[in-house]
Amino acid sequence: MKRDALGAVHRVALERAGEPREEFVLRSLDGWWILRPLARLLARREQRAMAACREGSVPRFEPAPRLSDEERVALGRMPGVRARELFTRPFVAGAPLHRAERLPLDFFDLLESAVRDLHAVGVCHNDLHKEQNVVVEVSGRPRLIDFQLASVHPGRSGRRFDARCGDDLRHVQKLRRRYTMNGRGPAEIGVPESSRIRRRGLALLWRRTGKPAYLFITRGLLGTKDGEDRRPFEGPWPRWDGPLESAPETPSVPRVTGGKEPGSS
Repeated sequence: MKRDALGAVHRVALERAGEPREEFVLRSLDGWWILRPLARLLARREQRAMAACREGSVPRFEPAPRLSDEERVALGRMPGVRARELFTRPFVAGAPLHRAERLPLDFFDLLESAVRDLHAVGVCHNDLHKEQNVVVEVSGRPRLIDFQLASVHPGRSGRRFDARCGDDLRHVQKLRRRYTMNGRGPAEIGVPESSRIRRRGLALLWRRTGKPAYLFITRGLLGTKDGEDRRPFEGPWPRWDGPLESAPETPSVPRVTGGKEPGSS
C-alpha cells in the first residue's frame, strides 16, 4: 500500500483451513535503520491502542487476526517484506475522507460519536487533523485508522487525558467546518461559533514547539509533500445524502474538552 522511511504497509489476505478469509494491514519495520527505534515505538504504541479498543469492545472495531509464529515467518518471506518485526492492524474498506465523493448529512455526528467511543475506553487518537485517517465506508459511516500516535489512559481522568480528548474533538470540529463552510455543505450541520473548542494548554505548546519539529522531520527529512493528505480548497467537494441515523448521546463517554464543555471560557 505504501513505503516510507519507517517501513512498508501491506494489504494481506489470510486463509486458514476451515476458517473465513481474513483481510488485514501488515506493517513491516524495514525502513531507514536510523529511524528503526522510532518505527518500533510507533508500531508498539499503535498495538497498545488496538488492544485497548479490543478489550473495551469499542463499537464497530474489528481487530486484526492474531498471527502464529509460523504465520509470521511466512509473511516475513513475502515479496517486498524485508523485516522480522511485523505488526498487524484492521483493514477498513472504503475511501479516505479527502477522496470521498458522497457523505451522509450526519457523517460528522457519527464521527464525533466514534471518537467519544474511543475516549470511553481511555484511548485518544491524537492524529485526527489528517483527513486520510478518517475512512468513509461504502455505507457512508466513518471509521478511524492509523493509531501510531494514539495514547492509552487506563484511569480515563486527569488533565493530560482531558486535554487530549479536547484536541481530538477540536479536530473533528475543524474537519466539520472545513467540509461545510462557504457553501460546501448544509449550514445547519456546521459548527456554531459558540460551540467551537479553542486551542489551549498542551495543544498550544505543541503548535509552537512540537509541530515545527514534526514538520521538519516529515516534510524536510522524509520528503512528505504538503497537501497530499488533504482535499484541495478548490475541491471537488463531496455531495450530501440523507442521514444514516441519529447519533445518540452515550452517557458513559466523558464530554471533556480540556476540562471544560465546548464554548466555555
